[in-house]
Amino acid sequence: MNFYPDDDSPLTGRTMMDSEETPYLLPDGDRVWVIKTSTAAGLLPQMLERFRANQPEPLIFGDAGQPEAVVIPFDLWRRLDALAADEEGFDHAYEEVHRRLADPQPSVPLEEAAAEVGWDLDEDIDDSDFKPR
Repeated sequence: MNFYPDDDSPLTGRTMMDSEETPYLLPDGDRVWVIKTSTAAGLLPQMLERFRANQPEPLIFGDAGQPEAVVIPFDLWRRLDALAADEEGFDHAYEEVHRRLADPQPSVPLEEAAAEVGWDLDEDIDDSDFKPR
């Protein structure tokens, strides 16, 4: 996820020496640029043009070099929102499994339990977002 592989930010063309943006090291070792909040507002028209040109790199901004918010393409936000909804579905599934494990009645087949919580066990899973370990 190192959006900017060298010392130049593609958003402003500035180098690390400029005070308007700061490189921020993520826990996994990747680096992102954090744009000052006061500068980010002026970059919104440029970001919109980048998104329209199918360049979806985010605008990460905050104060004191700390990432606090991100501007991303709307389509990407919708996909992330759908994934978040799936995660909420996971909570329901977890609660159902927990309830069944606590129930002394005989268990039901996995296929039946999956159908009750809306899982399709034959569906291919897109795991392209996960890094191999």
